[in-house]
Amino acid sequence: MGVVVESRVPPARIGFRRKFQAYVALTKPRVMELLLVTTIPVMFLAAQGVPNLWLVVATVIGGAMSAGSAAAFNCYIDRDIDKIMARTKNRPLVTGELTPREAYVFSWALAVASTVWLYFTTNWLAAALSVAAILFYVLLYTLWLKRRTQQNIIWGGIAGCFPVLIGWAAVTGSLDWAPFILFGVVFLWTPPHYWPLSMKYRDDYKSVGVPMLGVTRGRAAVGLQVILYAWATVACSLLLIPVAHMGLVYTVTALASGIWFVYETHRLYALAIRHENPSPMRVFHGSITYLTVLFLAIAIDPILPF
Repeated sequence: MGVVVESRVPPARIGFRRKFQAYVALTKPRVMELLLVTTIPVMFLAAQGVPNLWLVVATVIGGAMSAGSAAAFNCYIDRDIDKIMARTKNRPLVTGELTPREAYVFSWALAVASTVWLYFTTNWLAAALSVAAILFYVLLYTLWLKRRTQQNIIWGGIAGCFPVLIGWAAVTGSLDWAPFILFGVVFLWTPPHYWPLSMKYRDDYKSVGVPMLGVTRGRAAVGLQVILYAWATVACSLLLIPVAHMGLVYTVTALASGIWFVYETHRLYALAIRHENPSPMRVFHGSITYLTVLFLAIAIDPILPF
């Protein structure tokens, strides 16, 4: 009787371009872009004008590697639930374009490279803050809070606040009240930015047991929380006016964009309590526009004489 040999078809070889794109996708470029949007304007404010352009480039490169490292660690840790959720089913660890080992090594490589880069091109404080941001996102949010509490995004979102501190530290080598106010703006902005997304993908998060607020509470309750945090975000943004002696550009922009942002959150809540389609993604995308406009004003204000 002959021996049956099991034949195994080797996996298809992935080309360099596709592999490179997979590594880029692992860093969550859209999230990275948003973090950098808050870094550069703060450097203008810290310099009270146009900062050293090489310093800006160096900080952006280091910040991008740091944010990419945190995102890659997140994808590595969450690969078990990413393959179930429709929103994340095309991530490279789910599709097989990258192996878990490749992702793990890549995550560590970016973490080390970002720290070394920021240390030698900016200063030790910026490098230390970068390490703290990675640790917060990976340990506090991804490993501990994300699957345990509906408040996960509030405290885990602290990691997304660090770029304003890093940008300020890169220019001044120290910290002041102004960057901490902007830290508070991003901290308070994160829930009204992310909770509408949890409303949209409620079934996704529920299917994997992640207790996002959109899963554990009804739409009206989520909408009310979004309103409260939006008001707090705008109030915090106005604190920058007396503390950093902001001018007309920032003052008008903070008020106008803040009123619009709050209006959109009230609209979301009104539709939710009437049991109509609340269009949560409108607030999600609107929150990005609000933050971008606000920080653009932060960059422009120190340059203008009024």
